[in-house]
Amino acid sequence: MSEDRVDAIQAAWRRERPDIDVSSIGTLTRALLIGRHLMRVRQSQLRELGTDTPTLEMLAELRRAGSPYRLRTRELEEATSVTAGAVSQRLDRLEARGLVRRERDLLDKRVVHVVLTKKGRILIDNVVAGLMERESRLLAPFSERERQTLERLLTRWLRWFEEGHGG
Repeated sequence: MSEDRVDAIQAAWRRERPDIDVSSIGTLTRALLIGRHLMRVRQSQLRELGTDTPTLEMLAELRRAGSPYRLRTRELEEATSVTAGAVSQRLDRLEARGLVRRERDLLDKRVVHVVLTKKGRILIDNVVAGLMERESRLLAPFSERERQTLERLLTRWLRWFEEGHGG
């Protein structure tokens, strides 16, 4: 197997600072670089599919909620980890495009529900299908067994972070 740029970085640090353990560079720097590649590829693929990440996030949350494809604005804030203001701006754009509509709760007028329209459901179904087809190609270097192992390891690592470890 040939060396990559991370091997060169690691070797240089080992030469310059033989007194410290630089082994984490091998995993963490590669993970960061792969993450950048994945973000760039996803953004490009979403453009090809006629959408963007904020639209995907909002419509996908509503679609995954199941019929009647409706969530409170507060649920969208929590699910997407963006501020109320950002959710409101995103919903304004989606509503203007006819992809969602807002409805006041019948019992509590302070509560606003966001409903995925038929047009929004068609868009998100097409985008997700196209994205999954394209993204599955990104796993081409791995066998099915390796994919399962990678998913298992990444799941453990993500849970570790989400439990408050890692800084």
